[in-house]
Amino acid sequence: MGSTAVEQDGLVIPIINFSDFLAGSPESKAATAKAILTAFQTSGFLYLSHTPIPPDLLTSVFVNSASFFDHGEDFKRKYLWTTPDANRGYSAPGREKVTQLTKPDEVESLREKVPDLKESFEIGREDEPGHPNRWPELAGFREVMTEFHRRCHELNVEVMRAIAVGMGLGEGFFDGFVDRGDNTLRLLHYPAVGKERFVDARPVEGTVVVNAGDLLARWANDGVKSTIHRVVEPPPPKEEGESEEVKEYPARYSVAYFCNPNFDSFIEAIPGTYGGEKGEKKYEGIYSGEYLVQRLSATY
Repeated sequence: MGSTAVEQDGLVIPIINFSDFLAGSPESKAATAKAILTAFQTSGFLYLSHTPIPPDLLTSVFVNSASFFDHGEDFKRKYLWTTPDANRGYSAPGREKVTQLTKPDEVESLREKVPDLKESFEIGREDEPGHPNRWPELAGFREVMTEFHRRCHELNVEVMRAIAVGMGLGEGFFDGFVDRGDNTLRLLHYPAVGKERFVDARPVEGTVVVNAGDLLARWANDGVKSTIHRVVEPPPPKEEGESEEVKEYPARYSVAYFCNPNFDSFIEAIPGTYGGEKGEKKYEGIYSGEYLVQRLSATY
């Protein structure tokens, strides 16, 4: 059904063949769902192989992303990110600061001291009232990203079905929470940086890296893990005769797809994740959109 992509310092991140859930026997489907849930409960991460996303579409996404970021600042700033409610457009290097802090003054102080060097471009669903996407004037960009957003949403629905099966909730439990696709496609460009590392979760060709985010952990009453993580750069190729020590990692492009429950969905502890030996509900219920705006307001 799968193998291990990472096994280091007690952290195990499996590679799971998702076709076993999408088109396998009932027994294979149940086993795959259980493996996905177990990965989220232990490391908070997994790699999915054999997803329905076409490789040529993924290649086009990276080509178009690089094309956008390779333009000058004057061009990119025509599409600047505006508000947490919209969460669309271009964010210049240093604009965002990812942190566990929540107080705006503390975030701003940290941003000034240690700014995030990445730049990004956010894309939401096309038909959200009042929040149009900020499409750059690049041939084919809109068509490629719209199709990729649609395909990722379809994968999101299936992953949530797998989680539901793994939790014994019935396959369609989450369908009404995720059918709208209130998700964000995020294109990222990281400049060259000095050498640092956490546990390495290196790219595996033909796979999608999936992690359980903060809201899913809250939804599951902390029954799954939202693991702190960051993007690191792969070492540059060394020329013959060069030192083995790597002092700088090259620039990198990456693509993330942030999956959210429908913004008007009320999120509270899932049945079966609290009561008895599992204890009480740890969090008050909250609307998905409200939660996202709170988090974005603390980040930007």
